[in-house]
Amino acid sequence: MKYFSRSTSNRCLAIALLSVISISLAGCDEDEKQNIDKRNLQLVWSDDFNGAAGELPDASKWGFDIGNNSGWGNAELENYTNNPENVALDGNGNLVITAIQNGNSFSSAKVKTKNLFSQAYGRFEARLKTPYGPGIWPAFWMLGANDGEVGWPQCGEIDVMELKGQSPSVINGTIHGPGYSAGNAISSSYALKNSRFDLDYHVFAVEWSADQIDFFCDDYLYKRIKKSDVPGQWVYDHPFYMILNIAVGGNYVGFPTAQTPFPQKMTIDYVRVYQ
Repeated sequence: MKYFSRSTSNRCLAIALLSVISISLAGCDEDEKQNIDKRNLQLVWSDDFNGAAGELPDASKWGFDIGNNSGWGNAELENYTNNPENVALDGNGNLVITAIQNGNSFSSAKVKTKNLFSQAYGRFEARLKTPYGPGIWPAFWMLGANDGEVGWPQCGEIDVMELKGQSPSVINGTIHGPGYSAGNAISSSYALKNSRFDLDYHVFAVEWSADQIDFFCDDYLYKRIKKSDVPGQWVYDHPFYMILNIAVGGNYVGFPTAQTPFPQKMTIDYVRVYQ
């Protein structure tokens, strides 16, 4: 099954051709930050990745994509595995996804909650530290759980966070749906001042309701997309599942260079879902 976002080359043109682009800078007024503790949110699903070093993530919560699938439609280079060298607990309460170079080939991992957990509406968040370097593409994102029946973009896609490794201070939050996918996706960028997302942990989240999706970094609301803002069909009315991965190469980020250090790691402290 192909998806046409993060799995087709059209998706890779999105940043250059986005119909809606805005940039936020970290360091805004603290009064503008959202305090989630005061919004009566209830934790309904979580993984703190507790376990022994070298163990795979909890099989009751996470499954895997395996293989290359013709570059996942984006001309990506990595082969996804469920080998502990690519995806494992570190024994300190983290899940580590590792992209490795072996000569001219690359391996990495993609974990997902498909067929294990999905939810419509609520807050979806992950606290993690990104990898970096030219050609490195980490992401925390979501797809409609009906993707197998209706395909993409009808199922909808929410990119909670994705990052080009050559721009380690900037993340993007994006949605794709019918009439606003690939080059017409609705997206916003958020940049750190005098820092990078690979140097420390940050919390990336969306809060999603029947008629809007809010994008947060460290509880700062940097983008709100309302149903009325969308030029096509609003398809965010059904459960979505979560995905974490590091892609290597592809048209979205370009390809690794001699300046790209390997291995590259995405270290995930936790993933939590609230209602």
